[in-house]
Amino acid sequence: MLVLAVEDEPFIRMSTVAMIEDAGYDVIEAAEADEAIKLLETRPEIRVVFSDIELPAGSMDGLKLMHAVRERWPPVILILASGRVSPSVEEMPSDTVFLPKPYREEDILNVLAKAA
Repeated sequence: MLVLAVEDEPFIRMSTVAMIEDAGYDVIEAAEADEAIKLLETRPEIRVVFSDIELPAGSMDGLKLMHAVRERWPPVILILASGRVSPSVEEMPSDTVFLPKPYREEDILNVLAKAA
């Protein structure tokens, strides 16, 4: 199962990627939403998108990215994270898992295990 991790903070992105890889999943990464969309367009094997909400670069934030992914790639599993924003269920696309930061490794791995 291929996971796309989208995070603008390099240290957090590296840590998240390492955590997911250590659990045995394949991971690719993007620093912003536009890069994530390009990866989704060229890598149809992506099954999960894990994104921070606050992505200051690019044309959209993580919440808008999740809506775009749900619209264009409906089967993809969506995991959204934030340390400052807590979107309501109505604001997120259907079947989106929200994890508050700092998230625990076991929370991410539980969501991934259910998706596998």
